[in-house]
Formats: sequence, structure tokens, C-alpha cells
Amino acid sequence: MTIAVKEVRESWKTPAVMGSVAVIIFVFFGLVGKPEDVSFQLSSSKELIQLEPLVIASNFLGTVVGVLLLMITALAALLVYRNKRVSIWYSMLFGALSLVALLGWLAGGNTVPLAFILGSALVLAVPIMLGAMAGVMSERVGVVNIAIEGQLLTGAFMAAVVSTITGNQIVGLVSAMITAALFSMVLAVFSVRYLAQQIIVGVVLNVLAIGITNFFYQQFLTQDSAGTNSPGTLPIISIPFLSQIPVIGPALFENRITVYLAVLIVIMVWFILFKTKLGLRARAVGEHPLAADTVGINVGRTRFWWVTLGGLLAGLGGATLTIGNAGAFGREMSGGLGFIALAVVILGRWHPIYASAAALLFGFSIILRIWANQVSPGIPTNFITMVPYLVTLIAVVGFVGRSRPPAADGIPYVKG
Repeated sequence: MTIAVKEVRESWKTPAVMGSVAVIIFVFFGLVGKPEDVSFQLSSSKELIQLEPLVIASNFLGTVVGVLLLMITALAALLVYRNKRVSIWYSMLFGALSLVALLGWLAGGNTVPLAFILGSALVLAVPIMLGAMAGVMSERVGVVNIAIEGQLLTGAFMAAVVSTITGNQIVGLVSAMITAALFSMVLAVFSVRYLAQQIIVGVVLNVLAIGITNFFYQQFLTQDSAGTNSPGTLPIISIPFLSQIPVIGPALFENRITVYLAVLIVIMVWFILFKTKLGLRARAVGEHPLAADTVGINVGRTRFWWVTLGGLLAGLGGATLTIGNAGAFGREMSGGLGFIALAVVILGRWHPIYASAAALLFGFSIILRIWANQVSPGIPTNFITMVPYLVTLIAVVGFVGRSRPPAADGIPYVKG
């Protein structure tokens, strides 16, 4: 009886959080929201098809979105009442609409460059997305990868330094991936060979990455930034015709190679995990390592290489922070993105596609914070700064529901 009650309480958690957020948005962004108009710019002067801006009152937008959120909440509650799982896509849609309402509230009396917002959200989502792929690959074979933050940071550092010294950004990109993979090997060795507590090892590696990069940044990069920390950014690759589509064209088809690689990698990870024998073996190791060992799968080797290859992808994600965006390395520039990637893995239920969709939501919340600082100076900076982390907290606490990680996740395997 106790177990049954606990399951019911957990299952009602998602509609309860949805309802709370929906009411807040309906009241504060709608009923008592800003009356100023918001102009959504749908196309720029260089696009073939020109669309008129969409103008709507900020409080009216908040009211409409609030009603839609209440409808989604009611549907989620109905599913729970019928003892059915609330699809992750309901949570994604709810989160996207909530951010739209926040955008409309922040932009009262201003013009919203929609293509710029969406394109920037995608760019900022790439390191989270690739970090999440590292997390998915590791946890699917039973290793908890807390060290994603450190892998992103070392990747960003190496991409900046090597690109500057060699004058070749592709070499910097590859070096970032290799360095993060070697960094990830440490986690794999301690977790698989020495059966160490995986979370502790991950935390130590994160601290180590912060210490090493801060030391070299202070000792060398700040002394000679032109010779060690001026990598520039990768060129923009525009796909003809597709990049001229209003709104989504510039966002999706006018980007750096790192963005295109990230999308391709997500598809590849999904395909390998769920459509190949290699992925089936990896998932077997994460669910029931003893059974996998019994049928001849080398559990230790599988875990080692999947964790290492995950680090390779996280290194690419780190490189996007420097040569794919900022153009230089800064102290602790990963800024907690590795931990957001972990939240994305959980929110995405250890599935590459779902995790990538969640990463896009977080990317949108980050660009919202950056953009809002420019157009809404009256809003406290601390409130705007906490938006991505508040989204993370609400998503993990409220929308995860009864997600089940791989059964052997975080459990060392000792061959009998």
C-alpha cells in the first residue's frame, strides 16, 4: 500500500508543477502584465520572402499562453488520472510556451528579432546538446558522468590555445576532442578498472579541470593573449535557398560547422543506440551487466570506450564555446553548462532526441537572459541571470516524473 501511494504522488508531480507555473504566467504575464505592444520581426531585409512583423500586446500574449498552458495542464492531469504517462513532448511544449510568455513580457514595447533569437538559441544549445550526448552515452552503459563540466572546459581551453598557436581552427577542434576524450578516460579507468565511486571521481575531475585551466589562463593566456588566446571563430556556412526561408532559414541553415556537426551527431547517437547491435549491447550493459557478460559481452571494455567516446563529443561541445562562439577562452567559461547537460539527460529520459530537444529549451533560456539584459534594463539583473538555472530546477523537479535511468547506472560491475 505504501509503494502504491508513493507512485501516485510522484505521478501527480508533473501536472502540479505545470498548474503552478501556468497560473503564475496567466496572472502576472497576462492579467496584470504589460500593456505595451511587442513586435516580432519575422524576416530580415536579405531574405527572399518578406513578412510583415507580428504585433501583439504583451499582456494579451501572456493571457493566451496562460490559457494554453492551463489546457496542457488539464490534459496532463487527465492522463495521470487514467494512470497513463505524460509524454515528454507535453513537457517540452509547456516549457517552450512558458519561455515565449517570458519573452513577450520582457520585450514589452520592443521589437523581437525572432530569427536572431532562434539562431542564437541553437548556437548556445550546442555545447549543452553535445554534453548531453556524452552523458547519454556514459549512462546508457552504466557510468554516471558528472565530469561533463570539466570535459567542456578542457575542450574550450585546448581549442582556443591550439587554434591560436597553429593558426588552424580545425586542428584546434580536433585537439579539443582528443583532450576531452583523454580526460574522460580517467573517469572510465577509475570507474571500470578500480571500481571507484563515479560521482566522487567526476566531481574531482571537474575541480581539476577548473584548477588547471585557471592556472594556465592566469600564467600564460593573460600574459600573451595575441599569441595564445586569439583563435577567432569558425566561418559561417550558408546553405543556398534554405537560408532564405523566413525565421527558420537563418537559424538552421546559416551557421558554423559545429552546429551542423552537432545535429548530425545527435542523429548518429540515436541510430547507433537504438538501431544497431552495437547499441543493443551497450544498453544491455547498462541495464543488466551480468546478463550481458553471460552472453559474451565484455562489460568493462564496453563501458570504457563508450565513456571515452562520450568525452570526445563533450570536447567538441567545449570547442564551440571558443572557436564556435566567443572567439577566445575565459576563466570557467563553461559556467555550469555541464551540469545543465546532466539535467537535460534526465529530462530527456536518457534518449538522444529528447535530450537534444530539452537542450534547445535551455539554449533559448540562455539567449533570453542575454537579450533581456539589453532591452529590459529596469528588470533586476540577478533575476534575469538566474533564468536558465531556474528553468533547470523546474524541469528536473517538476517534469521528470517517473523517469527510470538504466538499471545499472552508477553501479560498478565485478565479474564473478
